[in-house]
Amino acid sequence: MKPYGLILALAATLPAWAAGSPASWSAPTPPFKIADNLYYVGTEGISVFLITTPKGHILIDGAMPGSDKTIEASIKALGFKLGDVKILLNTHAHFDHAAGLAGLKRDTGARMIAGAADRKALETGTYLGFEEVKALDFEPLKVDQVIGDGEKVSLGGMILTAHLTPGHTAGCTTWTFPVKADGKIHQALLYCSTSVALNRLVNKTRGPQYPGIVADYQASFAKLKAMKADIFLAPHNEQFDLDAKRARLKAGGTNPFIDPTALSRVVAASEADFKRDLAKQQDSAK
Repeated sequence: MKPYGLILALAATLPAWAAGSPASWSAPTPPFKIADNLYYVGTEGISVFLITTPKGHILIDGAMPGSDKTIEASIKALGFKLGDVKILLNTHAHFDHAAGLAGLKRDTGARMIAGAADRKALETGTYLGFEEVKALDFEPLKVDQVIGDGEKVSLGGMILTAHLTPGHTAGCTTWTFPVKADGKIHQALLYCSTSVALNRLVNKTRGPQYPGIVADYQASFAKLKAMKADIFLAPHNEQFDLDAKRARLKAGGTNPFIDPTALSRVVAASEADFKRDLAKQQDSAK
């Protein structure tokens, strides 16, 4: 069975929230402080980050369907109020990172800001290019503001910069911001993702996921390779060794999240995977 046919077959037998996803993606995990005003409030397998300021807080990503309540419980467990969350951001509009955003917006009253090219996916609750696969749907929400490459989001003295890194989704947004750790200010980078996932890079019958997707990936790899980050963060636990770093952080000593080499390692590995996936899809399309 072709990969797309397999996806459709699975989708017909699974509830929308399942879609073959690992249990860890929805499993709760204790929230914790990464550094200064940066906290992890996601699930066991899917990242959600809280940045606190004296004027309110910024929440990035919403994880899985139903994860809004898990995220809210984590925010409260850290001693923060839901009503103080003023801004919601998103790395990319896939159900495993955006499904909880609608509930979080309702419960916090926060403004939703996202990359312009992901607006349609967020406001329709669909995986663009796979709209017919209902297992990938999520609750839609209104985007209050779209953001472009290099534009900034500011709140309470914190400034986050949006870096559009399309490919994984058309509006994929990598965020950078300063954070204090071990007594120094460091550049943190929350990587959007550059994996191929379900994306069609080339396809004989249906065409690519969206026009220009291959060029977008290639440009994003080039952009990310030119960037630097002291603290590398990512949407999935395994992308930045969250479990190991959390354990080391608890043990004390130098903050393990400070690793200026992580970004280049992850991007290099992802680019190699992309090239292999592209070659496979090109071969299948012959």
